[in-house]
Amino acid sequence: MRFTDFGSRMVLAAFDGGEITSDAGVLLLRERAHQIRLFNRMAACFTDHRDQKRVKHHLPTLLCQRVCGMALGYEDINDHDTLRNDPAIKLLASSCHTSKDKTPSKDKTPAPLAGKSTLNRLEHSREAGNSRYHQMVPNLKKLSNLFTDIFLDSHDTPPKKITLDIDATDIKAHGHQENSFFHGYYEERCFLPLYIFCGHHLLLAQLRPSNIDGARGSRNVIRRIIKMIRNRWPKVKILVRGDSGFVRENLIKWCENNSVDYVFGLARNNNLLQKAQKVRGKAAKGMIDTNEVTRAYGDFYHRTKSESWAWPRRVIVKAEHRPGKRPQCRFLVTSLSRKTVSPKELYEDIYCPRGDMENRIKDCQLDLFGDRMSSHDYRANQLRLIMAGFAYVLIDSIRREALQNTPLAKAVPNTIRLKLLKVGARVINSVRRVKISMPNAYPYKDLFFKVHATLVPT
Repeated sequence: MRFTDFGSRMVLAAFDGGEITSDAGVLLLRERAHQIRLFNRMAACFTDHRDQKRVKHHLPTLLCQRVCGMALGYEDINDHDTLRNDPAIKLLASSCHTSKDKTPSKDKTPAPLAGKSTLNRLEHSREAGNSRYHQMVPNLKKLSNLFTDIFLDSHDTPPKKITLDIDATDIKAHGHQENSFFHGYYEERCFLPLYIFCGHHLLLAQLRPSNIDGARGSRNVIRRIIKMIRNRWPKVKILVRGDSGFVRENLIKWCENNSVDYVFGLARNNNLLQKAQKVRGKAAKGMIDTNEVTRAYGDFYHRTKSESWAWPRRVIVKAEHRPGKRPQCRFLVTSLSRKTVSPKELYEDIYCPRGDMENRIKDCQLDLFGDRMSSHDYRANQLRLIMAGFAYVLIDSIRREALQNTPLAKAVPNTIRLKLLKVGARVINSVRRVKISMPNAYPYKDLFFKVHATLVPT
C-alpha cells in the first residue's frame, strides 16, 4: 500500500510485521496475578462438571482471560473472538495451565484461547441448571469471600485498626432485565449494587434488585466480613462508616453488641434542628461578626421520637454559615464517645474521608466496566460484577505495590491502562523463549522497568 510521499521518499505499508500486539503490558497483570494466585483461587470457587480429559480451556485460563480482558479495556465477550489469537494475551494461558495442560502447536506458537461461546457458557452457568448445559457453576458466596481473603493476605502484620466503608449505587439496566426495577431516586430502571471497601481494598461487590431499601442485607454482609477479619486478626479495632441510608437499628445494634464502632450520616429533621439550636446560633454569630464562612461543631444525645432506636445515641452536629448563602446543618450518629474524639475531629478527620470511596466505585464501574450488566440473567450479571471487581483488585494491587512514589501513584485504572498496559510490541516465539520486543520510543520505559523490578524481583 502506498501513501502520500514524505518529501522525496515513498511511504509504503504492508501487513508483514509478524506477530504484533497492542497489549504488551498484560505481562504485568500476569505477574501480579501469579503472585497472589488469583485465578487458581477463583477457580476453586467453581464446580466444573466437564470431562477433564476432553477440556482444552481450563477454568483458571477462562477466568484469567475474562478478568484480564476487562483490565485491558475489553468489556464484551464478543471481543475475545479476536483477542484469543493475540500473541501477548495468549501467554495468559501458560501462566494458569498445569504441566498436563500444555499442548504447544507445531509452530511453537501458543494455542488460541477460548472464544466467546465458551466464555458465555462460563458466565451463564447456574446451580439449578442441567449439568449438561450448565457445566461451570460458580459459588457466588465463595467468590465474594475471596475479596476479603486477598485483603487479609496483603498484610504482613495485622493493623491496629481498620475502617470499612459501605455504600450503595446504581447500575442502569438495559431494558426489562431480571430483578431490575424503576428507582425513584435515580429516575431510571436499574440495579442497586452494594460495595464495601477498606481503604483501596475491595471487600464486597454485590448486585441487588432496585425495589428494596438501600440498606437491605448490609448487616449480614458486614457480619460475614467482620467474622472473617477477626478470625485472622482478633485484636483489630473496626470502624464501619456510611451515609444516612445505612442508619438502621438492626445494623447499629449489631455493631454495638459486637464491639464494632460506627459513624453514619443522619438525615436532618425538625427535632434534630431544634436540639442543634445552640450550635447553629454560634455559627450564625461568627459569620455576622467576621462576614466570613463560619463553622461550628457540637454534639448531644438523641433518641428518635418513634423510639425505633433502642436507646439514646451520640449525635454530632456541624453548622455552617456563608455570607449570602443558606445556612447548612449536617448530622452524624456514632458510637465513639466524647472522651475518644471531639465533634470537629470526628466530622473532618474520620467521617469526611468516606468520600474517597466514591472514587473507588468509579474505578470499578467507569474504568473497569462494573456497570456493564447487559445480560438478561441476574446471576450472570452478578458474576460479571464480581469479575470486574477482581479486575479492580489486579489494577489496584499494582498501583499500591509497584507505583508508589511515581507519577501514577494515584492514577485511575484507565490512566494506568493507557500508559502501562497498552504497549505495542512484536512477539517472537522460539523453542526456548518468547520475546516481547517493545518500541524504543515508548515514553514510560523507566516506569515499566520499575514496575517489573517490583513484581518480578531478581
